[in-house]
Amino acid sequence: MPGFQACRTPVLSPATPHLAPDIAATDPAWHAAWRDLRLSAPAPAVFDELVGRWAEPHRRYHTLQHLRECLTLFEQLRDDARHPGEIAIALWFHDAVYDTSRHDNEAASADWAGRALLDAGASAQVAQRVHALIMATRHAQVPATADAQLLVDIDLAILGAPPGRFDEYERQIRAEYAFVPEALFREKRGAVLRGFLQRPTIFATAACRQRFEATARSNLAKAIASLD
Repeated sequence: MPGFQACRTPVLSPATPHLAPDIAATDPAWHAAWRDLRLSAPAPAVFDELVGRWAEPHRRYHTLQHLRECLTLFEQLRDDARHPGEIAIALWFHDAVYDTSRHDNEAASADWAGRALLDAGASAQVAQRVHALIMATRHAQVPATADAQLLVDIDLAILGAPPGRFDEYERQIRAEYAFVPEALFREKRGAVLRGFLQRPTIFATAACRQRFEATARSNLAKAIASLD
């Protein structure tokens, strides 16, 4: 989910998987994703490092909560996927690298996913498609493929969450950018949200438009008004 970039000294820590309360809940979904690709899951150290990244203390929104919400929604929509295993792996890795001082988080995350897939025996074509899926979460343009559209809609579904969850999300984004002065944050965050609201449609898939579009537009209008 895009925010805005601002220079600062990054606050990072080593991977800390044992501090992640959702590790037991997410483990079955991890193995299911690899089974969908007819591959064995990588060594446990890969999972531990990945979950540790999602549990880094500088994160507030881009956490295991967000990952779990994405995976849960995907299970509800997986019949719309052409390559469900690829979308699942892309979800696992799409915010694996997240540092608000960087401009290449998606590229670094996509590169990591590609390496993990190749090491597990996936074809170059599969690794390339997953890489492209993760890069689509930059939200720079409407995704070109059906799977990318589904993945991006899942990533953006928070915009159409019930108002209470959306308000929590906005507080979490503010906390991730706590180092940004209030006036600058309001300006930059408002621009991001207006960009979504000004789209002809926020969601590319019919299922997500029907489910989230109206609520997302209401949430965005309310958030923009509060920022103004």
